[in-house]
Amino acid sequence: MADLVNFIKIDGDKITGNIASLSYDLDVTGEAIASDNPKAPVFRLFGKTPRGRRIEIGGIWKKKNQNGGDYYTLSVNTGFAKLNANLGRYPGQDDESLLAVIPRD
Repeated sequence: MADLVNFIKIDGDKITGNIASLSYDLDVTGEAIASDNPKAPVFRLFGKTPRGRRIEIGGIWKKKNQNGGDYYTLSVNTGFAKLNANLGRYPGQDDESLLAVIPRD
């Protein structure tokens, strides 16, 4: 996965991934959140500062589509810009836990 960009991999209650543009290239990690609030994110996302400190940069929400199926959305503050995106199947990959970051803005 070292060559992949703009992906999220969900492995149980852990997240790994990358979010990149011409302005930034962030490796991200995440962890599940337990909440009774149906509008709360299901994962917290973290990045690292230039000095290597772990900071929270956003979250992932689980939502329902028009047909009642589940899908995920992502919102992050990269430090350069805010990104809102849907997560969908990563092209050319068979791993269903590997999701593409599809910007909505």
